[in-house]
Amino acid sequence: MAEHALDLGTLQSLLDRARGLSVACVGDVMLDRYVYGEVSRISPEAPIPVLKSRRIVSMPGGVGNVARNVAALGGLARLGAVTGDDTAGTELAALVAEEHQISDFIARPDGASTIVKTRFVSGGQQLLRLDDETLTVGAFDRDDVFSDASVILLSDYDKGVVTDRLIRTALWAARTSGAPVVVDPKGRDFARYGAVDVIKPNASELAGATGLPVETDAEIEVALAKLLAATTTRAIVVTRAGKGMSLIRREDGRVVHFPGRAREVFDVSGAGDTGLAALGLALGVGASLEQAVQLAILASGVVVGKSGTAVVTPGELIEAEMSQHASLAHAKVTPLDELAAEVEAWRALGLKIGFTNGCFDILHRGHVAYLAQARSWCDRLVVALNTDASVTRLKGEGRPVNDLDSRAVVIGGLASVDRVTSFDDPTPLALIERLRPDVLIKGADYTREGVVGGDLVESWGGEVRLAAFSDGHSTTKTIEKMTGGAA
Repeated sequence: MAEHALDLGTLQSLLDRARGLSVACVGDVMLDRYVYGEVSRISPEAPIPVLKSRRIVSMPGGVGNVARNVAALGGLARLGAVTGDDTAGTELAALVAEEHQISDFIARPDGASTIVKTRFVSGGQQLLRLDDETLTVGAFDRDDVFSDASVILLSDYDKGVVTDRLIRTALWAARTSGAPVVVDPKGRDFARYGAVDVIKPNASELAGATGLPVETDAEIEVALAKLLAATTTRAIVVTRAGKGMSLIRREDGRVVHFPGRAREVFDVSGAGDTGLAALGLALGVGASLEQAVQLAILASGVVVGKSGTAVVTPGELIEAEMSQHASLAHAKVTPLDELAAEVEAWRALGLKIGFTNGCFDILHRGHVAYLAQARSWCDRLVVALNTDASVTRLKGEGRPVNDLDSRAVVIGGLASVDRVTSFDDPTPLALIERLRPDVLIKGADYTREGVVGGDLVESWGGEVRLAAFSDGHSTTKTIEKMTGGAA
C-alpha cells in the first residue's frame, strides 16, 4: 500500500489539482436548520428540558452539503436537486446563491415542497430533530447539470430525486465524458445504480442491503463480497465511522481495510456528505481509489470535530495531516527493550534490519539522502542518536543545537526511518549487540575497518555498507553560516 500513501506531498498535489474541477452534485437537498440554546430547567408541563433559543443557523443539507464541501475544497459544484416554491425553498436558494463556487441547477416543479430538518442543540448535544417533509418532492429534469462535469456525485437520501431515469442519464453522460460516477446510496436495492464507478454505503446500509452482520473486518469482507456480486459497480467503499473504511474492487475481489483517524467527535451530521465530496474530487483528478479513500477518511475525520452540517478546507486537511505526521514521528521514537522486541518480530517475518547512528543535530539534505540510501539496503531502518551529553563530549560545548527529543522527532518524520532510539556510550556497540542488525550503515567518510561493530555484524552473516554523503553539506558548516564562522 506504500505506493498509495497519502503523505503531505501527495495530499497537496491532490488539492492543487482539484482546484477548479467541475463536479455535478445531484440528489436530494434539504434545508438544515440548527436552533442553539441553553437548557437550565425542566418543563413543569412534562419531564422534558426547556430550551431557551439563542441562535438559529440554516444551511443547505443533503446533496447541498456535498456541493458546499466540493466548493470548500476548491472544486466548482453544479448542484442539481428539487425544492418547492415555498419559504424554505426561497431561503435555500438564497443560501446557495451565496456560494460563489456552486452553480444552481435546482428544479422547482409545481406542487413540490422543500424538506426542512431542524435540530435543537444545547451544550453541544442534539436534544431533538424535527423533520418537515412530504412525499411530494417532485421530478428532476435538469439534465444539463451533467454537461462538462469531470465527476458525477449522486447523493441518494431516498426522497425521490435519484430515480432510475436519473441514474441512466448520469451513466450516459459519464460514458460520453469519461467522468467517474460515485453514489452515496439508500435502500436495499443497490443493483439499481448500474455500472457506476463506486458505491459508498455506510456500515448500516451495507447490513441492510445484504442482511449480514458488519461489525468485524471478517464480517465486512463477507458482506462486501455479497453486495459486489449483486451489483455491477466497479468498486464499493463502506464507511465504518471510527473504524475507518473498507474497499473492494471488482477487478480482483480483494478487500482492503483503511483505519480511521483518531479525532474528537463533536457532531457527525453531514460527515458522509464530506466523505463523498472528497472521494469524488480525488477520483476526478486521477487519484487511485486507495488515495481517494484516504482523503475521504481525512476529510470526514476533520468535519466531525465541527458543529452542525459543516465543510472542510484544504488548509484544515493539510493541518490535520501534519498533526498526524507529527504523531507518527513521535511513535517511531522507541525505548531499547521495546525496540528489541519489534526487531525480533520483524526478523521473524523475514525482514532485513538496517542500523545506523549519529548525532543528526541540524538535519540537512545530506542527511536525508544518506538515510534514504541506507533504507534502500534494508526493509526496516533503525537510527540510533547520540544523547545530548554524548554529543557534547564528541563536538564540544554549544552542541547539540537541538536536544535529543527534537532530533528524534525530526528524524522520525522521515519516511526512510522506521524507528529511532538513543545511546549514551562512546560507541553504539552495545546497541548493535542487542539488535543484531543485518546491515550496518555508516558514511563513506569511514573505512570498512573503521566501522564500530562491523566485525560483529559480519560474524552473524550481516554486512557493512558505506553510504555516500552529499558534498558541501554538514552540520558544522551550517552552524558556521548561522554564527558568522564560530562553530
